[in-house]
Amino acid sequence: MAESKAGISRSDELRVFVLLTVVLVPVLSVLIVSGFGFAVWISQMILGPPGI
Repeated sequence: MAESKAGISRSDELRVFVLLTVVLVPVLSVLIVSGFGFAVWISQMILGPPGI
């Protein structure tokens, strides 16, 4: 019962899980936060700081 219907073994599933949790999620988190910060920075350069 190591193979499922789709042909994905338990080790393949573990490898994908580790890839997602160790590599993909942190990289995406950094990209999203830095992209938002960049957008705020550019908007403040164009529109001026908040409150003015």
